[in-house]
Amino acid sequence: MRLLKAEELFRKLLEGGSKKQPRLLGLDVGSKYVGLAVSDQKNRIALPLSVLGRTKTNINLMADDFKTLVKNYSLAGLVVGYPFNLQGQSSPDASQVSLLVGELCKTGKLDDLSYTYWDENFTSKCVEALLNPLKLNDPVETKTMTDKFAAVCILQGYLDNMNRALRSADKCEE
Repeated sequence: MRLLKAEELFRKLLEGGSKKQPRLLGLDVGSKYVGLAVSDQKNRIALPLSVLGRTKTNINLMADDFKTLVKNYSLAGLVVGYPFNLQGQSSPDASQVSLLVGELCKTGKLDDLSYTYWDENFTSKCVEALLNPLKLNDPVETKTMTDKFAAVCILQGYLDNMNRALRSADKCEE
């Protein structure tokens, strides 16, 4: 896996070159779960996908799952939620995100995939506030839904920002 700047990943996505429009996978990395969201085929809307369980011993299985998702969804890259503090610096929770990405890289199973980090500030809190009125009774279901929809928020924020920048650039060229 190769780290790219946010703009570089989106540029790579637009260049594509395959019959199928490449898509992106959003990740909300937690200590127990990794929430997943996938972009639509036009890379405008983030859709909830699933949640993967995360343990110290299942990194190879996770890499295999990601490989399957790359194939099934024609993924060009990952948008990984990264916890910056309000001053724009890494927060203490950032180490678990870096650890997961590093472990995935070490497997060698995702070498053709690029990724970028995207600020995940307040995504889980926003989702929790939206889910709270639903009064879900199962704490595990609530947690996994929170992680999945936090991944949607991360990916949607990235897509909105990149598409807005693309429209602005197009207007400047006119």
